[in-house]
Amino acid sequence: MKRTALLLSLTLVGAFSANAQPTMVKQFEDWGVYSYSKGGQTVCYLLTVPTTKEPASVDHGSNFFVIGRTPGAGYEPQAIMGYDLKPGSRVKIAIGDKTFTMFTKGKSAWVLEESGEPEVIGAMRSGSDMTVEAISQRGTATTYTYSLNGVSAALKRMASCN
Repeated sequence: MKRTALLLSLTLVGAFSANAQPTMVKQFEDWGVYSYSKGGQTVCYLLTVPTTKEPASVDHGSNFFVIGRTPGAGYEPQAIMGYDLKPGSRVKIAIGDKTFTMFTKGKSAWVLEESGEPEVIGAMRSGSDMTVEAISQRGTATTYTYSLNGVSAALKRMASCN
């Protein structure tokens, strides 16, 4: 398992559920830069919500696409769903003509190969929207569309977040 991705997930979950209250640093079109303090350090991440959710007939819960950054590492894309994902399933990301695969654990998914993360970020910077396909623990196939408007500016701002 990707230790850094899991640490990022645990960090974000900790921020969402503990006393660390994330605050918005700045909104860039459809992407927000958020920060919180942990152990005297400022942790920053990007977050967006889907513009469409399919099928419309099911309760999707709260879904997010998050990009974190680990010191000494690159950006880490993560899908966080409002439901448990089917164990052992894969999440597919499509940006333009490029597709990427994510592995799943619980409600989250990360890029299958860490070495592919820069390519995902590059595609996000040059794309206009991103489709994320997942399968819930109950077997429901879901599809989300996320706008990529503002992601480049948000990434640039996150790089200087402190």
